[in-house]
Amino acid sequence: MGDGVTVLTCFTGNVARPTGFALACQLDKGLSPDVDYMLVRRKEDEAACEAIGANPVHLPFLEAPHRGYDNKDALFAGHNPVEDQVGDPLAQALAREIERLAPTIIYAPYGVGNHVDHEVVRKAITSLRLAAHLIWWEDFPYAMNRETAPSDIERRQLDDAAAQAKLRGVLCYKSQLDFQFGSTEEAAQKLSRWNCEGFTSAFQGSGTHPARPDPLPA
Repeated sequence: MGDGVTVLTCFTGNVARPTGFALACQLDKGLSPDVDYMLVRRKEDEAACEAIGANPVHLPFLEAPHRGYDNKDALFAGHNPVEDQVGDPLAQALAREIERLAPTIIYAPYGVGNHVDHEVVRKAITSLRLAAHLIWWEDFPYAMNRETAPSDIERRQLDDAAAQAKLRGVLCYKSQLDFQFGSTEEAAQKLSRWNCEGFTSAFQGSGTHPARPDPLPA
């Protein structure tokens, strides 16, 4: 039997009437303004978790476009802790969930794509005292944009069963496939070539952690 897995997604909170860049992030996925975008995303999470046999948990924090990051460049320009004060509440919520779930291993985003939401999660995790082993994950699909992994990340090939499970999970995110890959077919083709995952080695607690990854080349 495999280990029980919980997938905790931090930024799934609803905004009733998004505007500006937040609305644009919905429209560029082909969704109309009246669609409850975050409900769509949560349902996709649930479907993906069902496909791989995991349990989804959603925290109600808002995504970066709803927290004042008002263009694409801002999403990848680093966390602004003065105007975006989600860090402490997120860390407190993660601490509660970790205590409740009592995991033996925690996988958290390394931040290779420099997306501010991943950066905030990384900072929140490193602020906690953890009893569990912490492993940093080379964030997908951003990892696909790097020819080589960061020096402290080891990429490992997936066996056929794991690769197929990953594909089943990814294809559940229907609202994202055209935007991220071009189409469902292209997503399947790209994943057939990118059949690996990257991780750091496990370590105990949160006393040490890798340096923030270098930004992706323009």
